[in-house]
Amino acid sequence: MSPVARVCANDLTGMARNRVAIIAIGLTILLSIAAALTSVAHRDANAEMRARFQTEADARFDGQPERHPHRVVHYGHFVFRVPPALAAFDPGVDAFTGNSIYLEGHRQNSANFGDVRQSSLLARFGTLTPAFVLQILAPLVLIFIGFGIVVREREAGTLRQSLAQGLRAHQLVAGKLLALLAASALLGAPGALALAWLVATESAPLWPALALALAYALYLLIWAVLILTVSARATTSRGALLLLLSIWAAFVVLIPRVAPDLAAAAHAAPTRLETDIAIQRDLRQMGDSHDPDDPHFAAFKQSVLDRYGVDRVEDLPVNYRGLLALEGERMSSLLFERYARQLSATQRQQSKFALMAAAFSPTIAIRDFSMRAAGTDLEAHRRFLDQAEAYRYAIVQQLNRLQAEALTFHDDSNRNSDPDAARRVRIDTSNWQALPDFQYQAADPKAQLQSAMPAGFWLMFWLLASGLLLWLTSRMLRRVTI
Repeated sequence: MSPVARVCANDLTGMARNRVAIIAIGLTILLSIAAALTSVAHRDANAEMRARFQTEADARFDGQPERHPHRVVHYGHFVFRVPPALAAFDPGVDAFTGNSIYLEGHRQNSANFGDVRQSSLLARFGTLTPAFVLQILAPLVLIFIGFGIVVREREAGTLRQSLAQGLRAHQLVAGKLLALLAASALLGAPGALALAWLVATESAPLWPALALALAYALYLLIWAVLILTVSARATTSRGALLLLLSIWAAFVVLIPRVAPDLAAAAHAAPTRLETDIAIQRDLRQMGDSHDPDDPHFAAFKQSVLDRYGVDRVEDLPVNYRGLLALEGERMSSLLFERYARQLSATQRQQSKFALMAAAFSPTIAIRDFSMRAAGTDLEAHRRFLDQAEAYRYAIVQQLNRLQAEALTFHDDSNRNSDPDAARRVRIDTSNWQALPDFQYQAADPKAQLQSAMPAGFWLMFWLLASGLLLWLTSRMLRRVTI
């Protein structure tokens, strides 16, 4: 047996005889299994509920009686997003952003401007998922298993003795690192099995699942290297434990909690109330279609008359009120879209700023990588909002076009005073039954992995930095025998 294997076997034997280590590993594995099962059940229940609600919403929308098209615009419609398969491993921001939107005419859904999007970078504690166990609990268990892996030998005097007998420092470090990696593999096994099960039975994308498995393996490797480095440099077991617990608190709790606040301060975004006030102000300044002296709509009216070669809207071959609805919806949609783009740009800057804090915490890097690879990050939510808005605008303008082309200006203008006209402005239900249903298109796996690359860079940075520290520590141990 090689010296490295002997060191590794000796430490594994020590771990096996340590009841605290066995109990800690066993409890973490059981917790990981419970997290995987409950997370899958929770995701499946949500997916079934959303699919059922979407079917009911589609049926209610299609089942409307004969109506004026503009009443259908204001009737509105609910759309839902079914979570991706890997959401059972890492639900990401879904629990905080939601997966349903109410769509109606004249405005974007208010979820686009919700304050909850600003808290999505950090609000992850307290949800029992395989990702949570691996990000938060597994490093803590590794610390309690490995904090004395070297320093105890120094305290017992066997470290100098082993090195004096010919065991090289790098062989000692390699053997102990292998022992810690074996413990890490046990802790990560339930998560890896959960990913394999999602790929095999839930049609989860293969490459993002493999990337997740690799990223979490790197994350646990980084912790194993850090624990070994601290244990090798500490003079007492108590000091090593206190220092490692401090590092865990800083990496896992403090920095991930402070980074989003710093990002929000560096790139301040308006609150929902401020955005609502600004939009209402701009809507008032945009023009009033009911005011004959309004400059924009007066010019619009004249352009319509010129296009059709008539002098009065009553002589138009189409319903002018429908054309006004088309123009008003176009203008209000552009306004809402402008504010949505500004807010999205600010929040992307916040996300980039917060990710820079991964230079001080590998937990931030693995958290960002995990959400992006699983397709449950803020960009996935934004993709849902964008598709829902495009769907809303398309069906609203189709209904406005029906008002312009299927109704006469005379009947539409007198629908509240003439019972016969009120009946004539109600068009057949087949018109909204023919409108397409909403179908969310998730990002392809390649795009998911590309978006996770910056976080992957920080994981590699931590691996190289911690590896350098361990190499320097190995050289320090070599001088013990000199």
